[in-house]
Amino acid sequence: MRAQFLGIVWLGLVAAGCLAVTVTINKTPSHSVPSTLCATTINAAVFILADICPAPVVLQNRAFQQVTPNTTAALAAWHPINNAKLTVIADTLPVSNALPNSLQFSVPSGATGRVGFSNEGFWGIKVESSWTYKASLFFRFPVSSSFSGALTVGLQTNGGKVLAQNSTQIHGTTTRWTQVNLELHPTASASDVNNSFFVTIDGAAGADQTINFAMFSLFPPTFKNRPNGMRVDIAETLAEMGPSFFRFPGGNNLRMLNVLFQGQTTATRWQWNATVGSLLDRPGRAGDWGYVNTDGLGLLEYLQFFEDAGMEPIMAVWAGYSLGGTSLAENQLDPYIQQAKDQINFVIGDPATSAPAELRASLGHPEPFKLRFVEVGNEDFFAANTHRYTYRWHDFVSALQTEFPQIRFIATSDAWDPILSPVPQSYDVHVYQTPTWFYQNAFYYDGFERNGTTYFEGEYAAISTNPNDIFGSPADGRLPFPTVQSASGEAAFMTGLERNSDIVFAASYAPLLQHVNSTQWTPDLVSFDAGSVIKSTSFYAQKLFSLNRGDQYLPSTLPTRGDTLHWSVTRESSSGKTFIKAGSRRVANAGSSAESITFQLTQFGTVSGTGTLQLLTGPETASNTPEAPETVVPKTSTIRTGKAFTYNAPAFSVSVITVTTH
Repeated sequence: MRAQFLGIVWLGLVAAGCLAVTVTINKTPSHSVPSTLCATTINAAVFILADICPAPVVLQNRAFQQVTPNTTAALAAWHPINNAKLTVIADTLPVSNALPNSLQFSVPSGATGRVGFSNEGFWGIKVESSWTYKASLFFRFPVSSSFSGALTVGLQTNGGKVLAQNSTQIHGTTTRWTQVNLELHPTASASDVNNSFFVTIDGAAGADQTINFAMFSLFPPTFKNRPNGMRVDIAETLAEMGPSFFRFPGGNNLRMLNVLFQGQTTATRWQWNATVGSLLDRPGRAGDWGYVNTDGLGLLEYLQFFEDAGMEPIMAVWAGYSLGGTSLAENQLDPYIQQAKDQINFVIGDPATSAPAELRASLGHPEPFKLRFVEVGNEDFFAANTHRYTYRWHDFVSALQTEFPQIRFIATSDAWDPILSPVPQSYDVHVYQTPTWFYQNAFYYDGFERNGTTYFEGEYAAISTNPNDIFGSPADGRLPFPTVQSASGEAAFMTGLERNSDIVFAASYAPLLQHVNSTQWTPDLVSFDAGSVIKSTSFYAQKLFSLNRGDQYLPSTLPTRGDTLHWSVTRESSSGKTFIKAGSRRVANAGSSAESITFQLTQFGTVSGTGTLQLLTGPETASNTPEAPETVVPKTSTIRTGKAFTYNAPAFSVSVITVTTH
């Protein structure tokens, strides 16, 4: 994995007692900076349940997907109220072919008061009095009865205090699946997330009754008010970074591991057509990271989010390899190549000539989405027989390029090993390493041949301080959360990505999201729980680069290879001015001592006497955590600038200096 971002001037320091550095900035750009340089990537490794990370799915195990009926495990997150009997059954008349299981609820004889069941959510439910919650469920009576009474749904504290409820009349003669839709308006906000969703009937009236339930849903407001849309605070946090693209559906889940993609087996790979349309038609799948993907957050929901947040997708298609070790033989590839074509056509095809595009139009989006980049597979360097990627790449890309000549296809093997045909237009490079590795490798791409092939730093992050056990435990150096040291090391590396943005067209930190109550990978860019979002030090470093990116790279005195002090200079040209916002200088100091750096802008006619400094710094090991989410945040101030000025970059810091020049 690698990093990405556009810079203005970055400085990364580590060594103590270094001599002052002088940097001369050339006013003539050497190359354009791609608009896609800054972005995010979604990885299943990042969080538990792809459904709950960006999406505000509140109820856990809401459709009983991929569970074994008549087991205790099948009832995960569901609890009886007042001695109700609950069983997950393989329904003889399921709500849909994709969802064969239902929750069978029985009221005991002699019951009184409210009887029903509750759902604990994903480690709690946030209840806000200003929000309207949309609740829905399907029900049927397996045997017709004379029952008639109120079905009540609502939200309550774990102590039993009802915060919101609404009711509808149901009748025992309803033996076919019927949907109930109700709005919930809390009368008060809960003081914490220790709350649950409940469904009840009157016990006396319903004694000895049995009702089957399926496909529950509870949604608070969503980003841009999209049906089945994104959780507002997470979506706003991602949009706050100003990312230009979003890599999806992830990676290994495509093989079935990195959010929704690869699959442990061919059968359990992510399949686009099982994630669109009615939620009743989405069977879900066993994910690579130990949890079920409900696919409630499907291909269309992703694409709508990208549009709403001003991002474009870098989309992956499954390419015949699964993490369990299966690499399909060449004579087996044709149906999977066709599925990849259909996936792309769903995104950009013409509804008049393409059935997948016609499906997209029927779901409310007749116009094609934007799509310029498609990855073929994910991390195919993992395959035991990497040579098999040669025929998989050849067959997939030859077929896809013929139908979609406007798309740039990205290879996911090691760059230039093995040799692929057709020659890849781009490679996806992944790097997980130590903070020291990142600042020491800020010149990683400087020696790459300029031969027309470009590079996508699709995943990168400083994840450990132990170079001998990068993927070990926190006791052995693994970082639970990004630190000031890791963010400044990544920033130093990012200055190299900017400097080489003539061949590095995109980069994205990974993983993106983690639920703090259950995660399979650390650290992550953004953490969250049922009620809050935690922005990491790396998040702020990425944001500083992204929001001050520029569209031209200005050459300057080069940093010293392997040193801790790194910088890059970019400019925004749209206004005709030099250094307008993106014409600032980012300084990344990955070192343990402050560094003095003098900037020379003598080639410009005029330079403003003051500039803006955005500074992220703090103790080396400081992190933003659920207990202290704002330990390290950027601070903005005004500094003296001019045609020559000196800046003292603090130890372990990321700085953005913006000056106006003409």
